[in-house]
Amino acid sequence: MSLTRRGWLRWLGGGRERRPVLVNVFLRGGADSLHLLVPHGDPDYLRHRPGLGLAEPSQKELELDGFFGLHPDLAALAPMYHDGELAPVCAVGSEDETRSHFEAQDFWERGGDQAQGGWLARHMRSRRRDEATSAFAVVAFAEAVPMALLGAPVAAAISDLADLELSGVEEAWRQGLASLYTSGSGELAASGQRALKAMERIGSLPSNSAVDYPQTAFAHSLQQTARLIHGEVGLEISCIDLGGWDSHFGQETVLAGNLRALAEGLAAFRRDLGTRWEDVTVVVQTEFGRRVYENSSLGTDHGRASCMFLAGGGLRGGRVYGRWPGLSELEGPGDLQVTTDYRSVLSEVLLRRLDNARVDQVFPGFQPSYQGFAA
Repeated sequence: MSLTRRGWLRWLGGGRERRPVLVNVFLRGGADSLHLLVPHGDPDYLRHRPGLGLAEPSQKELELDGFFGLHPDLAALAPMYHDGELAPVCAVGSEDETRSHFEAQDFWERGGDQAQGGWLARHMRSRRRDEATSAFAVVAFAEAVPMALLGAPVAAAISDLADLELSGVEEAWRQGLASLYTSGSGELAASGQRALKAMERIGSLPSNSAVDYPQTAFAHSLQQTARLIHGEVGLEISCIDLGGWDSHFGQETVLAGNLRALAEGLAAFRRDLGTRWEDVTVVVQTEFGRRVYENSSLGTDHGRASCMFLAGGGLRGGRVYGRWPGLSELEGPGDLQVTTDYRSVLSEVLLRRLDNARVDQVFPGFQPSYQGFAA
């Protein structure tokens, strides 16, 4: 007997369907793909980067396919790759050529220059769901919801789950609030009831994971995401930012902490989820890449193509996807050419990992080309 993805998740959950979850990680500032996914096999790589360039990895686990390797500070991601749970995509970018952080991020998060609202918001409106949407279906660990969620039917921006727990609220106030929503009718009352139930469930969850997470804000957001997943409060999307990737000066020093935070945080998240890792897809993206050649300050300036990382227990990882354009012919002022539109990567995640067949409503007018990283 063969099972669909949805049937497989239901089987894993003992007959109760387990909801697929997207963890959307945005590396704000324009992460340098040649520093994350190192093309040491390209003969022009070290010519362009005599100071910043990395030779073939001395650590065997950092070698990916004989052409690409991981930066040493991303070593915590190597086991994920070799276990087939990490799928890098090279030379990814958007149609935006401004090389402006604000315009590129806006373009990326809207899903095109003609699209209205955010791409994740359109996904939430277009997906097929028979059950009511949870009050915690979409969570952004930030001060405000990102542009990608603009127009979403439900989205919460929070800094810490502790702020949502009812354990410290006076009983009379809790009962009054519950009575208010119970006696009401319509969608507002229903949403309030769902929110109260979810908050009560969050308050009953263990506050500390058995897994030791790094002491970073990024890891803390991942830990709280894992807590929501384990608590089964209906989480579908978690948005997490990791900023500080604008590396015009002293790039190796500037990015070292961020690289370790990214890799070690995701590795702890994977351990924490256990079997639930099968349900989760992590998408790591950035608004643009950096210039191919290093500047006089041992940094890199704004460029075009970068890379994306897909992680999850149900991926066809263990290989680098996308078409490498080479470093002999560069775009514009000296940038890596874009060969894969980021919307193709996101479309494959939506269709094959989040069970949304209405990709044309999420990215209207766009024809995706699937890479094959998602089963």
